[in-house]
Amino acid sequence: MSELFPRNQVMGFVFSMVLTAAALLVYFLDMSFTVGMTVLLITAFIQAGLQLVVFMHAGETGDKGTIYTNIFYALIIALVTIFGTLLCMIWGYV
Repeated sequence: MSELFPRNQVMGFVFSMVLTAAALLVYFLDMSFTVGMTVLLITAFIQAGLQLVVFMHAGETGDKGTIYTNIFYALIIALVTIFGTLLCMIWGYV
């Protein structure tokens, strides 16, 4: 019966709740902007990775190398788009 219990999903859920509580501490502890944004960014990326691997089962198929490569390329495109937009619109470089 223990092989039917979704232990990984329960542990992923508990870890997600811990990360959410850590993000809520930014508000309740009234942290400075830089420390708060650092904590929020770190917890957000960890939680996104956790959701992807545990709940969307990214690593459970035979072509997990292809899936992780596509995720890596999507992350690179997202970062280039975000920093390119910041570069042009906020920082004033054209």
